[in-house]
Amino acid sequence: MNAIEFHHVGKMYRLGTIGTGTLSHDLNRWWQTVILHREDPYLKIGQTNDRTRKSDAQYVWALRDINFQVGQGDVVGIIGKNGAGKSTMLKLLSNITSPTTGEIVHRGRIASLLEVGTGFHPEMTGRENIYMNGAIMGMSRQEITRKLDDIVDFSGCARYIDTPLKRYSSGMTVRLGFAIAAFLEPEILVVDEVLAVGDAEFQKKAIGKMQDVSRGDGRTVLFVSHNMNAVRSLCTRGIVLNQGSIIFDGSVDEAIANYMANANSFEDKQTEIVSHISSKVSYISIDNISFNGTSKHKSTIINNQPFLDVMVEGHTDIPIKSDLSFAIQNEEGTPLMAYSEGHFAGKVDYIPAGDFILKRRVRLPKYLCFGTCYVDIAMHEPGVTVFFNAPHSVELTLEGSNSLYGHPLSLKTNGILCLESMD
Repeated sequence: MNAIEFHHVGKMYRLGTIGTGTLSHDLNRWWQTVILHREDPYLKIGQTNDRTRKSDAQYVWALRDINFQVGQGDVVGIIGKNGAGKSTMLKLLSNITSPTTGEIVHRGRIASLLEVGTGFHPEMTGRENIYMNGAIMGMSRQEITRKLDDIVDFSGCARYIDTPLKRYSSGMTVRLGFAIAAFLEPEILVVDEVLAVGDAEFQKKAIGKMQDVSRGDGRTVLFVSHNMNAVRSLCTRGIVLNQGSIIFDGSVDEAIANYMANANSFEDKQTEIVSHISSKVSYISIDNISFNGTSKHKSTIINNQPFLDVMVEGHTDIPIKSDLSFAIQNEEGTPLMAYSEGHFAGKVDYIPAGDFILKRRVRLPKYLCFGTCYVDIAMHEPGVTVFFNAPHSVELTLEGSNSLYGHPLSLKTNGILCLESMD
């Protein structure tokens, strides 16, 4: 049995106004839809929700023609760029707002944690807010009392449970809100990015609790997050949204790969890496950065080339002491390595005024997974000043066969390292 069903669901907004914005337009909509039983005429003029482009259109589709089903006990990750429609989808499911078109069917009680402080009253204490939220979900006072100690213990807010919520930090508020949502036994748990406000220890507890809720109790979880590691560890299925439409629905690994392929594509199609530089000082200009002899955005390292050669060419008006530092991360944003001779070995270059060339050779760690990663580069005097930084300055592809630096490999993992064969 499906716990959630979306049938041709759409949500359209008129920018800056409520309804259509004028009485005459509202009357026209009522006449067409209620009296004449026709389609809403304003649905035909809505545009796709592309937040990066200017437009004179007043009507925008936050979601359009959304169709999917979620089975009971499924854990589904909903991912996409900011403005893709993720939060709107969850607000529709939580009955915070109603769909413009289509129908949503859900079976069971829904507990939602959509933003910090959702459903809380700041003048009420933490204890009073627990009882209020439970009552809203249809639970009796006796049921809430049985769960009270577990909620307070999980939230870690025991000392402040009788303090008005307005005195809580955002992290404490999220802790209490998640504890309420998880322990008051809803059939459907909806969580939207707010876990990022909590610290690492709480995020680990929260993900573990959601795993227990789904696997042990058979409840349904919809989870929105930009933390791909959390999505992969928790979810079995992924839905990717882009500009209000579903562009992928399938296994969580394939969904993450689809999302990262779009998220990490360079929007700036220029070929020079120097276009990514963010200058920090006025007396230095950068003319060129090259990786392995090329100034293109993309570079390839194969298994018999474990070194990354970097050269920076530029001009300084005054003498400086400088180092180059690097950070390499995979498609999911997980750090793979960091390198700085200035920090780790105390080595910096003295550069006199005039044109300069700064070179570094970095040895990549053994057993890095094949695939795509991204290099951030910065030129700086350690502990003094940063001259420039160039985040995601190059897209680096690690390629190889079944061996790496002479070591046989039997498995490529989804993490950072490849595993060596034991045969």
